[in-house]
Amino acid sequence: MVGNGKIRKWRFSLHKSSSSPAEKLKPLDEFICPISGLLMIDPVVVSSGQTFERRSVEVCRELNFVPVLTEGSKPDFSTVIPNLALKTTISNWCKSTGADLPSDAPDYSSIKDSVRKLMSNSSQGEGDSRFRDSEKDLLKGVAEKPPVILAHAATQLNPRSVHHRFYSSSSEESVNANIPDTPPLPLVTRPLCYSSSPSASTSSEIVTDETLDPKPNSSTSDVQNFSTKLQSLDVFEQEQSVILLRKLTRTDEEARVSLCTPPLLLSLRRCLISKYAAVQTNAVAALVNLSLEKTNKLKIVRSGIVPPLIDVFKFGLPESQEHAAGALFSLSLEEENKTAIGVLGALQPLLHALGSDSERTQHDSALALYHLSLVQSNRVKLVKLGAVSTLLPLLETGLAGRVLLVLCNLAASNEGKSALLDSNAVECLFQKLRTENVNSAESTRENIVACLYSLSIGSMRFKGLAKAARATEVLRAVEESGSERAREKAKRMLTMLRERDDGEEGRDWDALLEGGVSQTRYRGNSTGF
Repeated sequence: MVGNGKIRKWRFSLHKSSSSPAEKLKPLDEFICPISGLLMIDPVVVSSGQTFERRSVEVCRELNFVPVLTEGSKPDFSTVIPNLALKTTISNWCKSTGADLPSDAPDYSSIKDSVRKLMSNSSQGEGDSRFRDSEKDLLKGVAEKPPVILAHAATQLNPRSVHHRFYSSSSEESVNANIPDTPPLPLVTRPLCYSSSPSASTSSEIVTDETLDPKPNSSTSDVQNFSTKLQSLDVFEQEQSVILLRKLTRTDEEARVSLCTPPLLLSLRRCLISKYAAVQTNAVAALVNLSLEKTNKLKIVRSGIVPPLIDVFKFGLPESQEHAAGALFSLSLEEENKTAIGVLGALQPLLHALGSDSERTQHDSALALYHLSLVQSNRVKLVKLGAVSTLLPLLETGLAGRVLLVLCNLAASNEGKSALLDSNAVECLFQKLRTENVNSAESTRENIVACLYSLSIGSMRFKGLAKAARATEVLRAVEESGSERAREKAKRMLTMLRERDDGEEGRDWDALLEGGVSQTRYRGNSTGF
């Protein structure tokens, strides 16, 4: 530590006697907690992507202190995720070198003393504040999980009806938007960037080293071999190894499961941040392949690989970004990953990617947003990020079907409903419904009606907005010619509108419309709808 409170370099000593040869061994910097300066026993990834000892994070939270790291950044301690890959790697390193791995976490009082000293030095340094408030919309954990059921088609060809359904087979799923009785929309569970056909390989996937075994098995020795080569200082060897990993995991389901180990994921994580395009692109593509197996999804997120994956998604080459979008979509299918991916910062770049020049990136990003928005904490984040203003104009693009699914999820929350009503979504949706012809996808019409129905529930403002959008004639048309699901919702909305007409003839609906944000916020762009 230095006078200005920034963490520069920490001393490290193994818990062995002075005569032990292991005392001279120096562990990798990644093994050392930047706060305690000790070998990490229980490493965790925080929201901003850095890894610390869990006890160090707990102390910093208790003291409401956020240190400044070497590069000048401040970590976000609002949530933590176990870094199992690093924990296993540290344990293996201790075994191979003979170093002692303490069985217990660092002493709480000693860590507290160290943090207090850091706080003291911080107050004597620069004048800017070293304190910050925790994120207000912290994850509520399991309590916020929507009732999603995962079931393989092989065992449940005709599963029972529930409000939130997610049936997956090896190639496709049927998903219902987060609204009761919303029509199902068939969605692939595999990203658009994935292809099991070798002919679909890109120019970045060419193996020229004939010494590499084209069909290695996935035994423990081969996993270690892959991990070693992926960390090789020889860029050519590293590139050929990651390409081979991508090829092996493209179609071999058993290889995906057996190769998805903490050491390999740690090695693959380093390849993601490679400055060499071929290494980075093939590493992300290999990660997509590994993520296809349900048993791997949670393991991958807990390995700490999501933060560098998001960096690739934001700043990587176009092909790397396509694969990164596919990986985020694939990982978001796992219920326990949804909250973590949202906290780690994937939502904003996913929204931005909806305007990408790549159709693959657009569609995989939209599907990722749909699955992530099934969690209430992510809905709140999306509203704060201005998702509604981003999504509404996309109703007139090829992404309309997927965008409607996200809007349905947002409409199911109070925050999302308020934002949609404020943004003139009612008029936009009715105009979209009015212009949809009989040749349009029925699921699109059904989801528009479902979203409108959700906005109408318990909302006095909806009546005034619906009247301004001439909703009655549109709903009557749906009631006459729509699908059974759409007709039922249209009938309910018409009944609701008539009931309010009978009891509230004297109400000033113009005044009601002015009660929130002006309905003309998007009127300038509504002509396209």
